[in-house]
Amino acid sequence: MALEIRKINTRRELRHFIDFANDLYADCQYYCPPLYFDELNTFDPKKNPALEVCEKQLFMAYRDGKAVGRIAAIINHRANAHWNNKKVRFGWMDFVDDMEVSHALLDAVKDWGKERGMTIMNGPVGFTDWDHQGLLIEGYDYLAPLASLYNYAYYQKHLESYGLTKEADWVEYRITTPEGMPEKLGRICDIVKQRYHVRVEKIHSAKELQRKYGLEYMDLLDEAYQNLYNFQPMTQRQKEYYRDMYFPMLNLDFVTFVVNENNEIVGVGVGMPDISEALRKCGGRLFPFGWYHILKALHAKQIDVFDFLLIGIRPDYQNKGINSVIIEDWMHYFLQYKIKHSETTAMLETNNKVLSQMDWFETKQHKRRRAYVKEI
Repeated sequence: MALEIRKINTRRELRHFIDFANDLYADCQYYCPPLYFDELNTFDPKKNPALEVCEKQLFMAYRDGKAVGRIAAIINHRANAHWNNKKVRFGWMDFVDDMEVSHALLDAVKDWGKERGMTIMNGPVGFTDWDHQGLLIEGYDYLAPLASLYNYAYYQKHLESYGLTKEADWVEYRITTPEGMPEKLGRICDIVKQRYHVRVEKIHSAKELQRKYGLEYMDLLDEAYQNLYNFQPMTQRQKEYYRDMYFPMLNLDFVTFVVNENNEIVGVGVGMPDISEALRKCGGRLFPFGWYHILKALHAKQIDVFDFLLIGIRPDYQNKGINSVIIEDWMHYFLQYKIKHSETTAMLETNNKVLSQMDWFETKQHKRRRAYVKEI
């Protein structure tokens, strides 16, 4: 049975590329399909400004005319310049349990990257550090939220048999909501507010957000994340793109700004109700009824599961406990919405400043992700 690797270039082929993962995981109760239109936009140069600084090529594997795998090859020139390396990235990698298939897909990325002067392959990652990244290597029997990748357990042996080795690990936690405000958290928060003259600011609409802060909070996130794995300085269009993509859909109770006495933003926290069950019901498609399930989950008055999306602290305010001010604000809403537990996004295992926050709560480290590298 001959194996064929095809380049994906047309809109119709792109739909097959996206559909492959949903078909592969059709019987997996833990998989969360992405928003279909969001996936289409991600690969559209007219929609996704990351493609102004990235090259890409999508590939699919076919055996006897049947799709058996997919992968994206990516070069982020802005990130490579920032880190002074020559990485070709791979992402959106899914495949049946067949070594010939996975290795052929990785070969396609390697050859494509070498043709363009790259010397290292790295993945699974996306166009930027705002995309999904990290192969799931622990926690296969937990539901995947919208903000996380899911993959079958066999993926790890396929990547490692190809000669890829660990470059970075992330961990994820499940946090049980306490019955009341943790005393230690409240005490630390009061000290931080008084010592650094900071306060919480809430916004109530996208228009108010734009009027009061413009892109100041996106500038802050760019500064806050500059030392994180595979960071790429955002362009102006990328900041506008991420603002317009994420903030209009949020329940603004879970958007928290911390400002100083000069009304400058020094901390940002963003979270949302978990909508993975809604996405499973509609297969990631808004029509005909997906929008109803998603809006119902986003604006529910009682929430079972909450997703931590991001917390960013301005560099000159880091290590001062500003995180506690954000978490303390969220705690009021956790109790109001009767949230049972929260899921963190992936946090680098070396990021002790963030991981130390887990000490305030009853937690379980239940997932681990890994990014791999290989010289080519």
